[in-house]
Amino acid sequence: MAYFSNSRPQSSSSAIKIVNPADNEDKAKLHKRDSPQRQCRNILIHGYCRYQDRGCIYYHPPVETSNNPPRSESPTPPSLSAQAVNAPVFVPNAAFHAIATPPPTFAPSPSPSTFYQTHDEYDNYGDTISNHTPQLLEHQLVNQYQQVDYEDHDSPTGNFYQSQRATFVKQPLDYHLYSHPTPDAFPSTHFISDAVREELHKRSEASQLVTIPGHNLPDELQGYHSLAPLEPPVAERRKFFSWYSTVYRATSSNDGVVYALRRVENFRLMHQAAFGAIETWSRIEHPNIARVREAFTSRAFNDNSLVVAYDYYPNAQTLFEIHIKQKPPVFQHGRLSTVSTALPEATLWSYIIQIASSIKAVHEVGLAVRMIDATKIMVTGKNRIRIGSCGIADVLMYDPRLDTAMVQQEDLTMFGRLIFALCCNNLAAMNTLPKAIDMMGRQYSADVKTLALYLISKPGSHKNIVQVIDMIGTNRLVCEMDETHNSVNRLEAELMGELENGRLVRLLCKFGFINERPVFAREPRWSETGDRYIIKLFRDYVFHQVDENGNPVINLTHVLACLNKLDAGTDERIMLVSRDEQSCLVVSYKDVKACIDTAFGDLARASR
Repeated sequence: MAYFSNSRPQSSSSAIKIVNPADNEDKAKLHKRDSPQRQCRNILIHGYCRYQDRGCIYYHPPVETSNNPPRSESPTPPSLSAQAVNAPVFVPNAAFHAIATPPPTFAPSPSPSTFYQTHDEYDNYGDTISNHTPQLLEHQLVNQYQQVDYEDHDSPTGNFYQSQRATFVKQPLDYHLYSHPTPDAFPSTHFISDAVREELHKRSEASQLVTIPGHNLPDELQGYHSLAPLEPPVAERRKFFSWYSTVYRATSSNDGVVYALRRVENFRLMHQAAFGAIETWSRIEHPNIARVREAFTSRAFNDNSLVVAYDYYPNAQTLFEIHIKQKPPVFQHGRLSTVSTALPEATLWSYIIQIASSIKAVHEVGLAVRMIDATKIMVTGKNRIRIGSCGIADVLMYDPRLDTAMVQQEDLTMFGRLIFALCCNNLAAMNTLPKAIDMMGRQYSADVKTLALYLISKPGSHKNIVQVIDMIGTNRLVCEMDETHNSVNRLEAELMGELENGRLVRLLCKFGFINERPVFAREPRWSETGDRYIIKLFRDYVFHQVDENGNPVINLTHVLACLNKLDAGTDERIMLVSRDEQSCLVVSYKDVKACIDTAFGDLARASR
């Protein structure tokens, strides 16, 4: 502090002598101000001075000891002169907490005869406080005055300084948020919804899962690699017709796309013409059919295997797994309860319409589905189904004399069995037909029962897929089409949220090519001169802003707004300040865009 600058004999104090550089006049004033006859202000404020025996140069009145116990009421403060009243008030910049250690008791000292003429010696102390953070200041001051209780009314000046309220600096919240949360009434327009994003991430993760070792799978299979089983191992395997089959996920070496491979074990191909149906199936593109890509035989599994490649739909489940398979009981309302698997009628009609549409598409090309089974129809989205494993039956049960009309009638019968299985949650519902009809009549409308009975009726010329679609009804078909269009609208709205991302990424890539480039055209400071300097300042304006306390500003809204204005080239003007704050430029977004185009054009021409 400044009061240590007064000259005192070195024998009476061990304090370090700190002298501020000043002219002769200042030294004279300082000598006059630091008089040993002036009373120490610590006595006046706190009742005692902790530096009294450690070099304080001011006057300290003798302490009067008293054997009388202290009185409970506050003593009358001594009379103060006008100069003492106008003395500076010590105002801490941080909140103090009550100190549990009781302060020492000092008797009130008499009013000093000489008070401070000026208070310049506290100016340096105020500057020192302003250079510290409130948390550090609080820690230091509490340690320095840890024996002082500011709530002690027994102090001779307690009543006077009690009315002086401390001022506190409000610090910004230490939250790392991009921007304020958007109200529920205004959905985000910058990104897709969380539900869609989560679903897509799950599908992407399922497509890239690492193969678990221990399955003894081949490293390469006719241009496919990274094979991974999609079906969990079970004790009792279901047969595919008369053969066992397994489904794998594999990546094609030709295009890098992930496909689903269904392998039929121990199958020996007898007629090469059986693959002719696979070529026809590969040309069928329908939204409710898993497209067939190719088929081949292989001995990579140490047997004769038939492998058919289909489009892969991550996290897809079969109708059997979702609606028919028994679910384990869950703990609800304090007890275990079974999960209801009853299929809503609206969802059931949606499934019926989609399956009927796919059957119609297959029958029109002269083929039969032959795979209308709850274990082969996949649910790939919300109420979105696709028929899988198509074309395998044409290879496994190849017969050149096969009657196509007969197998198409079998498709309709299998369709009816599927409806009964979904309504009764039982694959063997047709084994007890009267009970299944009764259950269907109690849970669903008469139209569902009529359609199911028509599908399982005797084959005939009157029984075809066109008649089935007529029985479904125009109203339900129109409702299904409306729901499809609404779904498309929702997906387009989600896509609009990501539409600007590609444009902004291109801008960021241009920034990366230009900023901080070490050498170009034999110019080491190319990125720091000319138009590139404006680009650098704009980069700092967008990404390197700080608040009034020097903390970085992380505001994604500001970044997106600036990049959008830059890409549009608006005439709005902004002020760009250099990092040393010695120069500033007022430019428009249009000017910055022209600078970026010019600099990037120079780089593009040099790279050709």
